[in-house]
Amino acid sequence: MSAPITVTHRHGERVTVEAAGVELLSYVYKPDAAAYESRKPYTHPLRTLAGRQVSAYRPSDHRWHKGLQMTSSHLSGQNFWGGWTYVPGDRYQDLPGLVGSMRHDGFEEFAVEDESLTLGEKLTWVENGGAEWARERRDLVVHSVAPDEGSWALDWAITLTNIHDAPLEFGSPTTAGREMAGYTGLHWRGPREFSGGEVLGPGELGGEKMMGRQAPWLAFVGEHDEVDAKSTLVFAHAPENDHAIHESHWFVRSHDIPTVAISWAFFDEFTVAPGESFHYRYRVVVADGDWDRDRVGHYLKTHEF
Repeated sequence: MSAPITVTHRHGERVTVEAAGVELLSYVYKPDAAAYESRKPYTHPLRTLAGRQVSAYRPSDHRWHKGLQMTSSHLSGQNFWGGWTYVPGDRYQDLPGLVGSMRHDGFEEFAVEDESLTLGEKLTWVENGGAEWARERRDLVVHSVAPDEGSWALDWAITLTNIHDAPLEFGSPTTAGREMAGYTGLHWRGPREFSGGEVLGPGELGGEKMMGRQAPWLAFVGEHDEVDAKSTLVFAHAPENDHAIHESHWFVRSHDIPTVAISWAFFDEFTVAPGESFHYRYRVVVADGDWDRDRVGHYLKTHEF
């Protein structure tokens, strides 16, 4: 059974969800001060029902990594990821004049029920010079807070419409020439203590084999410092993503930087014409314990989108 939740909205800044005395997440929609890090909403902290934190904010190696956030590393010459920009032939360059941002324009839906929260957010993607390039409708649903299973879920959907007077070209460092660095799209950065965590996929997939692969889900199991405990995050595609504008691949690292991105432009660019839109929907499950493939598979079968 799902447990009741408590929602706190600090207007103009963030929305926080608690259950059983634990702050499960905080969705921060007020822009950060540092434009270089690409000002945009993010979700941090993420915590399990046992209160263990499973996200990182501004780690020293990548200050622009902030919990769970929607990003685009290469968009028509702009960087909505933050930080250095990968330039073909020159590797990463410090180009702050190419870093774009995402502006929170308001909530079209804000529905709180006993066991769930639904947010419908309006955003505008703004290139570095101030031009508005895209309108986004973002839908977030916090649900399935289940103490008996030790887990809760966040559904994250994006519908993006090109309002620019030219096509928008979505890519990644890999489409720009760097091998196996196709990060873009929905991105999670784990805490440093998760370095060396276990990466699982369906069937025999797992570990380094998941980099650049296609699969309906990926799980990351990390071990915490100070306490004898592990936590699991499951990232999954909604069924309609099979018919999305462009096929997605997994970007995942464990040993050096614990991170996962559901990349919508890993190997190839895709283009969105003026006035056209695209849509993706994902689920992120945050769980206590060391989940194996069978448990992940059972959860996804019994908690359908």
